[in-house]
Amino acid sequence: MSVPAAPEPPPFSARTEILAGLSSFLATMYIIVVNPAILSQAGLPFNGVLTATVLVSCFSSLMMGLYAKSPILVAPGMGLNAFFTYTAVKGMGLTPEIALGAVFWAGVVFLLLSAFNVRTYIVRAIPRPLRYALSAGIGLFITLIGLANAKFIVGNPATLVGITPLLKDPVTLTFLAGLLVTAVLVARRVPGAIVLGIVFTTLAALPLGRLWGSAVLVNWQGVVSAPDFSLVGRLALWESLRFALWPVIFAFVFTDLFDSLSTFVGVAEAANLYDETGEPRHVKQALLTDAVATTISGLLGTSPGTAYIESAVGVEQGGRTGLTAVTGGVLFLPFMFLSPLLAVIPTIATAPALILVGVFMMRPVSRINWTELDEAIPAFLAMILIPFTYSITQGIIWGFLSWTVLKLAVGKRSDVSPALLVIDAFAVLAIWTGGH
Repeated sequence: MSVPAAPEPPPFSARTEILAGLSSFLATMYIIVVNPAILSQAGLPFNGVLTATVLVSCFSSLMMGLYAKSPILVAPGMGLNAFFTYTAVKGMGLTPEIALGAVFWAGVVFLLLSAFNVRTYIVRAIPRPLRYALSAGIGLFITLIGLANAKFIVGNPATLVGITPLLKDPVTLTFLAGLLVTAVLVARRVPGAIVLGIVFTTLAALPLGRLWGSAVLVNWQGVVSAPDFSLVGRLALWESLRFALWPVIFAFVFTDLFDSLSTFVGVAEAANLYDETGEPRHVKQALLTDAVATTISGLLGTSPGTAYIESAVGVEQGGRTGLTAVTGGVLFLPFMFLSPLLAVIPTIATAPALILVGVFMMRPVSRINWTELDEAIPAFLAMILIPFTYSITQGIIWGFLSWTVLKLAVGKRSDVSPALLVIDAFAVLAIWTGGH
């Protein structure tokens, strides 16, 4: 069957591309605050992570625009930062330095896979229902983190988890107000809705500990300061190559690879950015850029960089060329000097952003065929075990293994490729080595 001809791109307009880059940046810039808020819980300094986040986002987006000629922004990924903090560091007990080393080596592996086009073989091996389920599971995980950060969900010895007494807690009430306002802004498709929601919740939290309640959440420390480069080169390069840590590196590679591919395919679908073969334009260059972003993330001191689906906001505004990504990348840079201003933002202000990002990541779940139980059961296990075990790796492991077992048990051997069996072997290895 012949591939339909790629549609003609609209006439180039620098003004349209720059405005599209601004729109994508407004939709993505929440990561400047949210990423340090998550990684600081792994023991990394907030300002150091903020500097690393800005550097990775700026450089990688510029490379995406200039080298890959794509309108997609790149920044440290949601889900990947959660895996870094809650699975690698808190779950497995790794030091932040070793986890940063694992990020670096994941980037090296990703570079090799992209350079030699191995990614195509791997992608074809992973069943689509599992891809959709893992995206949704990470979304649920991020939502759970947001609810816990806001103290909306708390531990309960009788029921494992419970809800905090709402009327007695001004912090939670402030969070709920912020969540409501942010949700309304997002639903009305206001540009920069998540950022505006963070600003609103921060302002609403100002009276806490001063006029209402006992906890002071917002502390003013100034506006401008020098960047914090304390995390640059802090990774434990060789210690992170231990055999026991290979499942961690694999999990970073896997999640980053499919985050990126799903973003490229989704944005290409929205903007008709296909080449004559029917693949997203410049996908090899884009994946190489994404791999470089992950590699330098480990060197600079943050979780892996990845392509951002929020770039679709700029594409909807008419962005079609690399100028869109270049514009967004440049706009990250000033925030490297604004860490005191951004540090005033409390955890409850970023919690609504986490929850709504979780909503966005749940979209693929509708593409799972829930009537085919040999597909629905592995997808469900992959999706639900991520938040229930507080581990992205566990969702990956049991999703793959249950898919293989069920497909073989019902006689659908053709749905289990040799490459998937290799991945299953890595999953068993992760269980054997105590991977989380």
